[in-house]
Amino acid sequence: MNPLQYPGSTLDDTDTVMIQKGKRAGEPNVITVNCPDKTGLACDICRTILDFGLYIVKGDVTQVLSELELTIQRVKVTKTPDGRAVDLFFITDNLEMLHTQARKDETSKQLHAVLGESCGLELQLAGPKYDNLQYISSLSPSVAEELFRCKLEDNVSHAQALSSDMTKLKNASVTIDNSLSPAHTLLQISCINHKGFLYDIMRTLKDFSIQICFGRFLPVNKGQRELDLFIRQKDGKKIVDPENQDAVCSRLKVEMLHPLRVVITNRGPDTELLVANPIELSGNGRPRVFYDVTLALKTLGICIFSAEIGRQCTADHDWEVYRFLLDEDCNIDLSTMVGRNQIVDKVRRTLMGW
Repeated sequence: MNPLQYPGSTLDDTDTVMIQKGKRAGEPNVITVNCPDKTGLACDICRTILDFGLYIVKGDVTQVLSELELTIQRVKVTKTPDGRAVDLFFITDNLEMLHTQARKDETSKQLHAVLGESCGLELQLAGPKYDNLQYISSLSPSVAEELFRCKLEDNVSHAQALSSDMTKLKNASVTIDNSLSPAHTLLQISCINHKGFLYDIMRTLKDFSIQICFGRFLPVNKGQRELDLFIRQKDGKKIVDPENQDAVCSRLKVEMLHPLRVVITNRGPDTELLVANPIELSGNGRPRVFYDVTLALKTLGICIFSAEIGRQCTADHDWEVYRFLLDEDCNIDLSTMVGRNQIVDKVRRTLMGW
């Protein structure tokens, strides 16, 4: 199956996708898509590439689920008194075949290959009692304010402490020019490179119902990405209203500064790590966030006591929220600002691909 043509994607059987491999080792592959245009098409394709375009590394359940084209909707992870862990994954099948025995057998086989035969594994339909699991339990007002704030001031708290790379993100440049084309608005973006850079821009423009007519995406130069896009509104007109221009530019700057929000806080006597990313208006979330966070925590030697994924609504966005209660028995002192900043920085850098 072509990786760009799976159930739920933006393409159908009449569209054409061509993948041309690089001529030499290290050269990028070229993906050519031929299909009818629509608002948000670039975003849909970028999300698909982001979902399938990463290297596959054996040894992690979440990576295997991604390889099997199973999307994690929610997770409940708990420890038992005897030191064992019970991981409950609520998943949907991108191939819409998990009701068949063959698909179940394939999933079980690949999971057992990673976990080992001694690990108990059971696949079953969630049932109606789990229908209301989409939204997570409420966050405290102070945590919600820090996690979902619309404008990110220079005076961020310790949980939003910026690494040197994050500081460079604050220098992102977004400009709009209507003088170079009689029919299109030129949008110019310059920003430090990060994983999902193009996806973050495309999903933002999709939310504004902005059409991308053509553009130029330059290679990375000293860690910087530059992008020129000729765009227009859904009605086919240029973006000439100053308020609309400011809204687009401001939103793009915020999304490039913090495409993902990472906060560490207290939850009663426990330490909780929260990660949030905006959901597209279409209802899709960012791919592979759960895998990146768990990989970062594993690298730091931090065990997860419990975890859950859900959604949260604010006045400006719907968010996908990941909540992790961290095990205190680790090499990092979770009670100190230094230790907490180390965790936030490592998780954020992993999510950004640095």
